[in-house]
Amino acid sequence: MIDLVRERDVYVLTVDDGENRFNRASIAAWNRALDEVEQAPRPAALVTTGTGKFYSNGLDLEWMAGEGPDGAQAFLASVHALFARMLCFPAATVAAINGHAFAGGGMLALAHDFRVMREDRGYFCLPEIDLGAPLTEGMTALIQCKLPGPVCHEAVISGRRYGGADAQRAQIVDRSVSQYAVVPTAIEIAEPLAQKDPATLAALKRGLYPRALGILSGP
Repeated sequence: MIDLVRERDVYVLTVDDGENRFNRASIAAWNRALDEVEQAPRPAALVTTGTGKFYSNGLDLEWMAGEGPDGAQAFLASVHALFARMLCFPAATVAAINGHAFAGGGMLALAHDFRVMREDRGYFCLPEIDLGAPLTEGMTALIQCKLPGPVCHEAVISGRRYGGADAQRAQIVDRSVSQYAVVPTAIEIAEPLAQKDPATLAALKRGLYPRALGILSGP
């Protein structure tokens, strides 16, 4: 499901599970991989990516339907916790968006420090308006802390699909590049930041995003 390899000072985390949706098993796999990076000798930075057409299509709604209301609520708390962990991760993080980043998949990408997106295929999209699924307070706070105000409004209210070039113009991603340059460009961004002190980096991120982290982390 998740492959983690080290390239010089950068860990590359690759998710290869179809649409890379979030369920209990995939969240656990994400956290195991993040534990490994967090405990690794420094210097270290992190790049995450998917395979094929998908970075991540977000929540596994079909799986969640079988969990019942209480189970689904508990699972959402674990998704929020993953977003919070990425938001203040004690290493530089770059999302290498190889394909579609929809809903929770887009939010996970936003929780990274930087984003690189394929320019010719794949969309960043927050489609909850068309799914009839209001965002949680934590999800809204995450989106608000990462996107410029007008872009946040448009993305949430319209459910617009942003291709790579449009996403760069809207400041959703930092760069849009060709298919084969996505991961190398993400590594190029991450590697110079691998030397940064983990404790200081995490503290600075917590200072940047206190509201989102407070809500995502729960009571």
